[in-house]
Amino acid sequence: MTANIFNKWSAGTCDTLALGVLTEGIGLRLPIVALPHFNTALAAHPAVRRSVTVLREEGVTVLLGENGFTPHPPERGNVAAYPWATAVAALPASR
Repeated sequence: MTANIFNKWSAGTCDTLALGVLTEGIGLRLPIVALPHFNTALAAHPAVRRSVTVLREEGVTVLLGENGFTPHPPERGNVAAYPWATAVAALPASR
């Protein structure tokens, strides 16, 4: 999830089907896990910090930081190191 999508989602923007589904999921109180992917410069922006707070307050499991995705320096991303297994492990067990 890019910083753009992350910030739009926390603001309730539904200008794409994917954002609409995520936004509705919060309203339906569905268990949602978010695993962002952006660099340290974007992560340092106040909008991203606010978005993390808003989404966590709404019950979204945001895997950002030590127990999830750690932002990388600009132009130093390693897609192969993206922690997919962390997101899958954070999903609730099926009923």
